[in-house]
Amino acid sequence: MADVNIAAQPRTEFGKGASRRNRAADRVPAVIYGHGGDPVHVTLPAYDLMMALKTPNVLISLDVEGSEQQLVIPKAIQREALRNKLVHIDLLVVKKGEKVTVEVPVDVSGDLAPGQHLLEHALTTLSVEAEATHLPESIAVSVDGLETGDQVLAKDVKLPKGVTLVTEEDAVVVQVVAPQAEEPAADAEGGENGEENGAA
Repeated sequence: MADVNIAAQPRTEFGKGASRRNRAADRVPAVIYGHGGDPVHVTLPAYDLMMALKTPNVLISLDVEGSEQQLVIPKAIQREALRNKLVHIDLLVVKKGEKVTVEVPVDVSGDLAPGQHLLEHALTTLSVEAEATHLPESIAVSVDGLETGDQVLAKDVKLPKGVTLVTEEDAVVVQVVAPQAEEPAADAEGGENGEENGAA
């Protein structure tokens, strides 16, 4: 079942002028594709789309004016670099029971073992295959009790039922490393003082 419903309007105008009009109307251009059909160009209300995208891999029930309702998931999102404003989005048509490959955020939790350790996040998402109508919002990774030198590989992560790993099994998700020793500041100060004394 879809998480959200969004109404879409067909898009027949293209180019800079059309882009300006879309921005003025607070609408985002989008392309709907998949299942062998021709790409469909539409615009979506920016606020509704922004709220929907707060959920990773959100399943959207799209009401396209003059066409039948379709289930879609976001596949490629373009944003302005400075303001992070939505500029364009590609939407993939999906069917109930169909499996798709998506990137799912990694949710790290737990406390490292006592001592001086640093946790490095090598991957922030995992590529998985799952049913389009049951995509996980995140994948839990526990680091409880890990020490320096420990790693969590993709194959070690427990996936939800019905979800299979696509990311390479031996890919490092997180690893625990020792903190790097800082170089003594005194050496630099001594060098500067020596230079000053020599100059005098």
